[in-house]
Amino acid sequence: MAELPKKKPLSFDSIWGFDEIDGMMERFKMMDHFMSEALEQLEGREGPVFYGFSISIDNEGKPIVNEFGNVKPGLKGPELAEEIEPLVDVIDSKDAVKIYAELPGVEKGDIDLSATESSLTISVHGEKKRYHKEVDLPQKVNPDTAKATYKNGVLEVCVGKVVKRRGKQLKVE
Repeated sequence: MAELPKKKPLSFDSIWGFDEIDGMMERFKMMDHFMSEALEQLEGREGPVFYGFSISIDNEGKPIVNEFGNVKPGLKGPELAEEIEPLVDVIDSKDAVKIYAELPGVEKGDIDLSATESSLTISVHGEKKRYHKEVDLPQKVNPDTAKATYKNGVLEVCVGKVVKRRGKQLKVE
């Protein structure tokens, strides 16, 4: 009889995600270097400079670092984009996917949303602020069920998931 492989015992580091910290610290060092370089190269250019990141945990307990803003890597160093990529959180609940985007300083009428079964595109082309973000969704959704609200600079979009239907039993005549 074949022997089953032994499971590796859980360690304190793996339970709390500390084994991922070394990789995250390297990423933070790279981001710090990138921003220092960006600020030097962008000095004297017109327009505001936005850059930030958020850290969340995926379903498997691994950290995810999401960057946002209008500073992007270019061929010759950091570049300042005209559109700001907003901070976005995606929450996968039982029946729906909720997307929250920070869009301060815009009018509700300037927000343009477009949804497919697998993505949501957020665009704002206002006089004062321009935002753009394409969000990949974790589950297939039904765009016809989407509802969006905007209050105090925060956009909330709730989209129902595609319901998997069981096949219908057929009778042979």
